Amino acid sequence: MLFNSYEFLFVFFPICALGFFQLARRSQRAAILWLIAASLLFYAWWSPRYLLLLLSSIVLNFAAGRKLASAGPGAGKRLLVLAVTANLVVLAVFKYAGFFIHETNRLGLAIPDPGIVLPIGISFFTFTQIAFLVDAHRGQAREYNPAHYALFVTWFPHLISGPVLHHKQMMPQFADAATYRPSLESFAVGLTMFVFGLAKKVLLADQFALYASPVFAGAEGAGAHGPMLFSAWMGALAYALQLYFDFSGYSDMAVGISRVFNVKLPLNFNSPYKATSIIEFWRRWHMTLSAFLRDYLYFSLGGNQLGVLRRYLNLMITMVLGGLWHGAGWGFILWGALHGIFLVVNHMWRSIRPGASRTALGRAASVALTFLVVVVAWVPFRAKSLEGAWVLLRGMVGLNGVSLPQGLPFGGWLPGATFSGLLPGLNYSGSEVAAWLLAGLSIVWFLPNSQQLLSRYAPAWESVQPAGLDWRFSRLAGIAAGVLLASSIVMLNRSSEFLYFQF
Repeated sequence: MLFNSYEFLFVFFPICALGFFQLARRSQRAAILWLIAASLLFYAWWSPRYLLLLLSSIVLNFAAGRKLASAGPGAGKRLLVLAVTANLVVLAVFKYAGFFIHETNRLGLAIPDPGIVLPIGISFFTFTQIAFLVDAHRGQAREYNPAHYALFVTWFPHLISGPVLHHKQMMPQFADAATYRPSLESFAVGLTMFVFGLAKKVLLADQFALYASPVFAGAEGAGAHGPMLFSAWMGALAYALQLYFDFSGYSDMAVGISRVFNVKLPLNFNSPYKATSIIEFWRRWHMTLSAFLRDYLYFSLGGNQLGVLRRYLNLMITMVLGGLWHGAGWGFILWGALHGIFLVVNHMWRSIRPGASRTALGRAASVALTFLVVVVAWVPFRAKSLEGAWVLLRGMVGLNGVSLPQGLPFGGWLPGATFSGLLPGLNYSGSEVAAWLLAGLSIVWFLPNSQQLLSRYAPAWESVQPAGLDWRFSRLAGIAAGVLLASSIVMLNRSSEFLYFQF
């Protein structure tokens, strides 16, 4: 079930909230069981056959966690390795078996494809439970209420596309009596965050998808006849904005839905295109995954404690595996490797020139450079094949040619150019696309994000500093939110799945 669907907006969400608070008046346990049942229904809406996998994962990991909490250091470490390995094996079978078989068959073998369908959300609920196991081994997970644990894993706002949750963040909230009492402020804050996210997805992300998709499709198998300079950049920038507003929208909706139930999720998205470095980008983009990779992989490899070269190697390993986490494909691996290289270069530069630029011009240049390399790296991330990525990257440096509008007075001075318009072969005018790209980049760079707008109401787990504009509940604010909601509902007929559903 999609957050941006009629059945969620008008059936599932209101019934789920109403049932929760009605049952909470009589029994907190009944309210918890209601949310577990609702979350399982939300998951089963996509495919009921994987409910057994999800439930089995919950039961086995909860049992392992309780055992880890009481085991001695030696036995506990062995059990931790066994439990984490079991989780990773399940993830590998469902997510990577097909890719491995396909690549192995390139060597001349004929291993039959098992036709495994990737269970939706498996990466998120697997990583959430691996974090729980490690925290239990470290003595940081102290509450072991089975109903609370089941809700912690299945909690429907995060189940499909994150954030990756921590036991210590969620369990105290499920045990707090205040969670079970309806709050007018929580309703207002949660619904406002949800509307912001829905508008980002439906009005912005799905619009930029219209510009990105034909360019990336046109790059596949096109060779030297792929998208030319302006078309290539249009597609790359449109995808960068599509993914930004798609994931930002989902993150806002997840925080907003949870807040309606008086539950605060951790932030997962914090204006990453405003980052002045790749290091800062990864502190702002998919924040809970970045923290997971840092705390449970990078530090486990030794972090920066084993010398400079080992630190850079650990960064590369972490980012390549982070790329592979997003999907079984060489494009994801290349994307992770590129970001690993970017991080290594960033750390090298900081060792030579410590400290950030203090001038406005220097900061603007840093933001522009960071955004540029991020956009370039999104190309293999989005492309269907490495060949398609290469064709589009060629186009972005002009090697597929340059197309300009007809009738330019200096046309004879550009013998290598064609004159069939800025975006030949596409059903969009250059002025239309430029206007949307300019609008999207202006929102990304110059406006505060949703949690900053609502910072006075603390919508999420972390506190956020306000940034200029400050949202206050008033008649005017209600009208603005209503217009956004109505506009989004009107456009739901063209809405699509969230991009992170595939990861």
